[in-house]
Amino acid sequence: MITLLLSLAVLVAGYFIYGRLTERVFGPDGRQTPAVAVNDGVDCVPMKRWKSFLIQLLNIAGTGPIFGALMGACFGPVVFLWIVFGSILGGAVHDYMSGMISSRHRGASIAELSGDYLGNIARWIMRLFSVVLLILCGTVFVTSPAGLLARFTAGTVDETVWSVVILAYYLLATLLPIDKVIGKLYPVFGVLLILMAVSVICGIVFSGGRYVIPELTLANLHPKAESTPVWPYMFVTVACGAISGFHATQSPMIAKCITSEKQGRSVFYGAMISEAVIALIWAAAGVAFYGTTELLTEALGSGASNVVYEISRGVLGTVGSVLAVAGVVICPVTSGDTAFRSARLILAETFRLDQKKIRNRLLVTLPLLAVGGILTWYAATDDKGFETVWRYFSWSNQTLAMISLWVATAYLLKNGKGRAAALLTALPAAFMSAVSLTYILMADEGFRLSSAIAYPAGAVFAAVLFLFFMLSRNFTSPSEHPKIHQ
Repeated sequence: MITLLLSLAVLVAGYFIYGRLTERVFGPDGRQTPAVAVNDGVDCVPMKRWKSFLIQLLNIAGTGPIFGALMGACFGPVVFLWIVFGSILGGAVHDYMSGMISSRHRGASIAELSGDYLGNIARWIMRLFSVVLLILCGTVFVTSPAGLLARFTAGTVDETVWSVVILAYYLLATLLPIDKVIGKLYPVFGVLLILMAVSVICGIVFSGGRYVIPELTLANLHPKAESTPVWPYMFVTVACGAISGFHATQSPMIAKCITSEKQGRSVFYGAMISEAVIALIWAAAGVAFYGTTELLTEALGSGASNVVYEISRGVLGTVGSVLAVAGVVICPVTSGDTAFRSARLILAETFRLDQKKIRNRLLVTLPLLAVGGILTWYAATDDKGFETVWRYFSWSNQTLAMISLWVATAYLLKNGKGRAAALLTALPAAFMSAVSLTYILMADEGFRLSSAIAYPAGAVFAAVLFLFFMLSRNFTSPSEHPKIHQ
C-alpha cells in the first residue's frame, strides 16, 4: 500500500515539476492554433480545455492502461517503477511534444512531421508504419469488446455480429465531424474510465484486509521468468500507461482542437499522467485481487476482458460488473474509432484529399475498415489470432514511440533549443530504441536470438542513434530548418 501511495504522489509531483520543465523547453506562445487558424468544421474544431483533456485521455487510454497494466503486473510490483518513471520522463514528454509540434504544423500527423524533420524516406516509412499500427489497434479494439458482448448474448448474438456492429459504428465516428460524436460523448466516457479506476482501488483499499496491495520488489515474479525477463518484455507489455507510440497518432487529432498553446501541458502531459494513474491502479488491483502473479497469469489465459470483469464484480459486486462491462466495451471502442480516424487523416495527407468532402472521407475510410474487418475475422477464428495481433501491435507501438521521440529531438535541435534541452527527448528516445530492437531480436514473433546477442545489439543501436542526433550538424544548422506549415 505504501508503494502505491508513493507512486501516486510521484506522478502528481511529476506533472507539476517535470511537466513544467517540458513546457519551458518547448516554449508555448500566443500564436494561433489550427482550431483557430483553420477551423474547417470537420477535424479542426475549437473545444474547451476540459473537453480536449477528457477526449485526449479516452483516445490514448481506452483499455490500454487496464489490459497492459494487468499483463505487466504478472512481473510483480517492479511494474510500478516503469509506469511511474516511464510516464513522467518518457510517455508524457512524448505526448506533449507530438501534440505541440503538430499544432505548430497545422495539425500535421506524426508521419508528416517525420518527413519534415528526418527526411522524405522517413516520411514514407512512417506513413506506412503508422497506418499499419492504427489498423492493428482498431482490430485489437474490435475483438475484445465483441468477445465480451458475445459472452452476455450467448445463443442470440455471436462475436461476428457484434464485430460488424462495432465496425459500422467506426464508420460513422470516422466520417462525422469530430464535435458531432467524439466531442459530445467522449468526455462522458472519459469520466467513466476514471470512475472505474477510482471505484476499483477504493474497493481494494477498503476491503478490510481481504485484498493486499504488494510492496515494491525488483525481483521478476513472472511465472515464466526464465523465458520472460523484465528487460525488454515488461517495457513492451506495458505500453499505454507508461509510453506508447499510438499516442503520437492521437495527439495531433486534439492538437487540431486546442485553442491556445498554453493548454498543451494540461491536455497532453496531463492526460498521460492521468493514464499512468489508471494503469497503476489496475496493476495493483490485479495482484491484490488474485493474490499471486501465478494466479493472475492463469486468469489472463481466459482473456483480459474476463479478468477486468472478475475483479470489478468481485470487489464491487453488481455495480462493479455493470461498470466493468460498460468500461471494457466502451473504452476500447472509443480508442478503435479514433485509431481509424487518425489513419484516415494520415492517408488524406498522403494523397492530398480534402476532407471537407464526404466523398473523399469515404474513399479513404472504407478500405481501412475492410482491412480491419479481415484482421478481426482472423483474430476471432484462429486460436492464437488475437494474441498474435496484440504482440505485433505492442512492438510496433513502442517502435513508433521511439521514432516520435527522435522526431521531437530533431525539432528541438533544429529550432535552436540546444543540446542540453534536447536531452529531454533524446534520452527516452535512446531508451526506447534499445527496448524496441532488443525485443524484436529476442521475441518469438521476432528473430528468437539469445539475450547474449540481443542485449548488446540493443545497447549499441541506442548509443549510435543518440550520438548521431546529438552530434550531427544536420540537426543543429539553422539553414536546415524545415518550413513550418503555419
